Amino acid sequence: MDTSLFFLINQGLQNVVFDFTMPFITKNTDILFTLVAIPFLLKDWRKALLVLTLLAVGLAVGDSSGNILKHLIERIRPCKGSLEGVRILIGCGCTFSLPSNHAVNAFVMATIFSHFFRKAALPMFFIAFLVGFSRVYVGVHYPLDVIAGAVWGGFIAGVVLFLHKWSSKRFKERPYETIMLISLLLLCYLRYYYLAIYPIGLSPDETHYWEWSRRLDLSYYSKGPAIAYLIASTTWLMGDTVFGIRFLAPLFLAFSSLFVYMFTMELFNDSKKACAAALLIQITPLFAVYGILMTIDSPLIFFWTLSLYLFWKAVEKQRSGVGGQESGSKKLTADNCQLYYWFLLGITIGLGLLTKYTMAFFYLCAFLFIASSREQRFWLKRKEPYLALLISLIIFSPVIIWNANHDWVTVRHTAGQAHLSDGLKISMKYFFNFLGSQLGVITPILFFLVIYGAIRSYILRPSSLVPRYLFWFWMPILGIYILKSLQGKVQGNWAMPAYVTAFIASADFFLGKDVFRIGAKILLVVALAIAIFVSSVAHFPRTLNLPPKMDPSSRLRGWEELGIKTGEIYAEMISSGSRDVFIFSNKYQVSSELAFYMPQKPRTYFINPGSRMNQYDIWGGLDGLLGQDALFVKMGVGDFPEELKNVFDSYEKKIFIVYEKDRILRGYTIFKCYGFKGLKLRKIKSY
Repeated sequence: MDTSLFFLINQGLQNVVFDFTMPFITKNTDILFTLVAIPFLLKDWRKALLVLTLLAVGLAVGDSSGNILKHLIERIRPCKGSLEGVRILIGCGCTFSLPSNHAVNAFVMATIFSHFFRKAALPMFFIAFLVGFSRVYVGVHYPLDVIAGAVWGGFIAGVVLFLHKWSSKRFKERPYETIMLISLLLLCYLRYYYLAIYPIGLSPDETHYWEWSRRLDLSYYSKGPAIAYLIASTTWLMGDTVFGIRFLAPLFLAFSSLFVYMFTMELFNDSKKACAAALLIQITPLFAVYGILMTIDSPLIFFWTLSLYLFWKAVEKQRSGVGGQESGSKKLTADNCQLYYWFLLGITIGLGLLTKYTMAFFYLCAFLFIASSREQRFWLKRKEPYLALLISLIIFSPVIIWNANHDWVTVRHTAGQAHLSDGLKISMKYFFNFLGSQLGVITPILFFLVIYGAIRSYILRPSSLVPRYLFWFWMPILGIYILKSLQGKVQGNWAMPAYVTAFIASADFFLGKDVFRIGAKILLVVALAIAIFVSSVAHFPRTLNLPPKMDPSSRLRGWEELGIKTGEIYAEMISSGSRDVFIFSNKYQVSSELAFYMPQKPRTYFINPGSRMNQYDIWGGLDGLLGQDALFVKMGVGDFPEELKNVFDSYEKKIFIVYEKDRILRGYTIFKCYGFKGLKLRKIKSY
């Protein structure tokens, strides 16, 4: 039906007048709308300024969201060869077909302008109709593209008008809350636009978790199962794409900030402090990057902030007491204690543990807060905290069951990550590495301001419940990792949960009436500007043109090229009559990236007798590959590993180099291997 209507318009209505006017209309849309708009805009400059502002917002959102939909739907334009006999009167364009962005923008313009100038509705919508019609007539869009564009443009215009009306009214009553909500909405949208239009490659961790999602289980070697199920749910809906894998990351970060705002409001009832703390989560490089990357840290921070909010709601209900008692009363009833907050707390902690075991710090921090507060110690004798603990362990039980059936490999791995076998030793190298990483991921000035503000917030009111609550949820975590860095390597993102309450405490200090002076204002503005700049550059790392060895983001690039090249060699081996071919590497990261980026999305394997254990060892499967041929992909340019030479009858070597702007990004060696003879189960040397 769509095709028939396309040919009716593109060919059946052909005439000399349309051949001249339709290309003119499609190329000069802005001129036509401007001619209609000018007489109305000149009547009231204040109203004109408002309308032009909303039009700018609507067109920006409409055009960018149209591009997102195009990249998700990927419909080929009729003029790109998908149809024969198409009359093409203008350039075909290099993007996809559905929706028509011309139609989106035209109906955004017509809808917003007509809302404020009702007499302009007829000419505005007539022009919008002509623009949509012209896109079909000149041969660059199907009718359905135009209809979808018109509907989407009207929807975007409606959203913009609704948000304008809603925010205008709400801003007068709650200015900081309105700023926070609009900012979260905008940043979340920009992140989705980034994911759809500028899809930076998946990190090895992301592809490895995607591999987990293809083999759902109770748990996995190094982490709980939550990340696998989250990715499985989004890729089931959207396909095995970068956008599908990362879809939840912007939402997790946005809702983390939302709960930080709600939590801060519960603590101080100050929307300015709450807004500052919530937006710090969005602009700080450590957190901002997890609004794009879908690793375990994205859901962890969400469950951590939600648990902070629920725990406070659970314990602060006792402050009013019964019969006017302030605290410590044994007469508190389950209703007074808000038992359901404890119940929900157990659920969120359990889900956090299924995401990342760092969530266990919540137990420690909560205990230290209760034990250090005289008015809170009665909770140690009540059932509610233990109920929350029990619920969290029940939710966490799949990990325990899985480990009991797999020789407790996660415990062994975690002990290895903590370097427990190294014993007690002091290494200033790791200490300064960790300190440097914190200065990098928070940015130097902001790091010192946050830590200073958080400490001062506690020192000024050490006996107050709120500063103590915040203190015990950041100091123990950061302190433990600082001490740990004196003994072994600590990753820069491990202390991430500590900064949530540190941000809140520092916002409380610096936004206090007696503290926020001109000097502090200037320093804070500089710190925030640096944080925003670093976060922005982190999203577009190529703008710095750093050499690959100095660019941390280079580890995200080059994998797609490798996957395509390996896929071509794989197809050649199959077509040349080779036996069944399997793919493997001596690094699990390479195996995971190949599994995703090879067009065939094959099952991949890991073979390296000398490395530490990983999830591929648990999956195994090599016994069923006897006699098959293989492709072995190795990072770097080198020879076939000595320990694997007797595993195959023969092999051939190929070198593949990935270039980026005439620079070598990374080199790989690809081996065609023939006649797999089997491999004895390797002895695990390290976890």
